[in-house]
Amino acid sequence: MKGAALSVGFIPLVDAAPLIIAQEMGFAAEEGIALNLRAAPSWSSLRDMLSLGQVDAAHMLSPAPVAVALGLGGGGAALLAVSVLSVNGNVIGVSRALADRLRAQGHDFAFNDARSAGNALIAASERRLRFGVPFPFSMHAELVYYWLSALGLPAPQGVDIRTVPPPLMADAIEAGEIDAFCVGEPWGSTAVETGVGELLLPGKAIWSFAPEKVLAVRESWAQSEPAILGRLIRAMWQAGRWLSEPSSRILTAELLSRPEYLNLAPEIIDRSLSGRLVISPSGAQRDVPGFVEFHHGAANFPWRSQAEWIGREMAARLGLDREASARAASRVFRSDLYREALAGTGADLPGASAKIEGTLQEKMAIASRFGRLILQPDSFFDGEVFEPYSR
Repeated sequence: MKGAALSVGFIPLVDAAPLIIAQEMGFAAEEGIALNLRAAPSWSSLRDMLSLGQVDAAHMLSPAPVAVALGLGGGGAALLAVSVLSVNGNVIGVSRALADRLRAQGHDFAFNDARSAGNALIAASERRLRFGVPFPFSMHAELVYYWLSALGLPAPQGVDIRTVPPPLMADAIEAGEIDAFCVGEPWGSTAVETGVGELLLPGKAIWSFAPEKVLAVRESWAQSEPAILGRLIRAMWQAGRWLSEPSSRILTAELLSRPEYLNLAPEIIDRSLSGRLVISPSGAQRDVPGFVEFHHGAANFPWRSQAEWIGREMAARLGLDREASARAASRVFRSDLYREALAGTGADLPGASAKIEGTLQEKMAIASRFGRLILQPDSFFDGEVFEPYSR
């Protein structure tokens, strides 16, 4: 079906890059599709746009389709994650006042030690910590809950999680509505640039290979339009591969900076693409290799084990059956549809659809379609190992 036009929703974030690049660089056109990209003001509105059929596909928080499958957050049409668009890419930031207290008690803002940063944050908090996240069912929320709980601050009882749309996070910090935040770039850097906050930690310091955003579609649409879905998945894979090339970074920042996308200076966008983050208004910088990943290490593969981890964490927090929730979650990440879409390409795909999460401290070669796939480290900061039920 040549020339199919698809309406695709997104939130103005750096990790929407695969969708933007697929359209702007012609990868969608090569697959015979055109993407009508529609910005949404919040994650709840984007989820509803997809559920109600106002868009065909969406740039979506990885836990959001899992939450729908578990009947959480209002539900709606069954959603599937058919590809991972990005891994990592979040930052944890704090207000200037909280940053000053952290320094006063000796924290060094090394930006790579989740245990040290978390313990310092808990010690510096003068009241119940108010933490801004973009959506209740998001990797931002899951990372914060996991991190603080592992350090002895019971979650959700010990922390006040508040929902703030990403572009408004800096405003919420400035207004004193939150003490800290976890948000995708460039909105953490915006808080630094405007002088209202400082960055404490990259999200990858908590889980070094966390699936951040997925390509989500309605299950009914996937069933009725399998050929178009395959084309869309392939266009995202091509865009992710292009984004992974260092030579693509400058053009990517320029394209994303356009008014219809992020509407920010390319220099701010480039910080996350390069992994060279400015963490304070004084100009202090930290290098974070692999801050956001669009392709390498099977980054686009929707591992069922990652979905199970998300489902288990939600269930533990909300009092649901953990194994049942994990199994329901695993059916949301459709590695089978991803394999079908990329069968005729040069994509090197894992031999399995689930793996033990948290075991890799270093890069490791695994059994794959062409025998050249190398996974990236996927460890949790506290050494947890998660063995999925569906292996």
